[in-house]
Amino acid sequence: MYINDLDLGIENNILKFADDTKLYWITTNKAQAFSLQNDFCRVTDWTVRWLMKFNVDKCYVMHIGTRNEQHEYRINGQVLHQVEAQNDLGVVIRNDLKVSDQCAKAYAKASRVLGMIGRNIRYRSVDNMLRLYKTLVRPHVEYCTAAWSSHYLKDKQLIERIQRRFIKMIPKFKGLKYENGLKKLKLNTLEERKNRADLILLFKIYKNLSQPPFHSLFQLTYQDKTRGHLLKLAKHCTNRDVRLYFFSERVISSWNRLDQSVVDAESVDTFKRRLHTQIRNYQMDLFTD
Repeated sequence: MYINDLDLGIENNILKFADDTKLYWITTNKAQAFSLQNDFCRVTDWTVRWLMKFNVDKCYVMHIGTRNEQHEYRINGQVLHQVEAQNDLGVVIRNDLKVSDQCAKAYAKASRVLGMIGRNIRYRSVDNMLRLYKTLVRPHVEYCTAAWSSHYLKDKQLIERIQRRFIKMIPKFKGLKYENGLKKLKLNTLEERKNRADLILLFKIYKNLSQPPFHSLFQLTYQDKTRGHLLKLAKHCTNRDVRLYFFSERVISSWNRLDQSVVDAESVDTFKRRLHTQIRNYQMDLFTD
């Protein structure tokens, strides 16, 4: 209620969440950079008018792109500090858009919780350990993975190490191979769960149950003669890993391999059940190219 009019008169893009505000735009020339600076001035005037001044020492600017001219931006005449990485709603965003920092952060948080469980839990039955793991540990490595999905092998192995450590913490599974432990506990690898989450998110976007709008990220192929379902998505040509492994590209191959009955699901729960059935019945690897 208090900040609802903050974006009035803003020419570029603005994002607001609680007490976090972000201004951003493509700045390929000085005119666009000047326009963005004017928006900083408008926001600053708003804070003065409503006696809610920004703490400039906690305001930063991040330049993204290899050809970025890195213009200076000011608030109240003070030049904003340039940063290479910044925590945004629990996710570390880097100026090169790589996710290794976020993977390390997620691993560290989950590892600390595993350590706490190991120090304090004496009765380590399978049921108790699974409840603790699913409730306290796994959310740290699955939070917002659509935005920071790991694609380098070293990052995938780092994240998967959490689940390997957990299985070894159960006394009866200490000497068991990782794959056998997964089967006995009826767990999927974290990589498989991440890709399943991508498919579920895509379905929600397609059904207008989640943002952003479907057509802002995806394009239907509308091919008359094709195997599989009739809602296949077009893949774009790219030679950059950042684009290739971005959510709107990496999920397409898995989506295009689904059955018609899966994509025609009426609800998210129905989609989950049919997706599970397709994987189980056809033993299809839906998660890798």
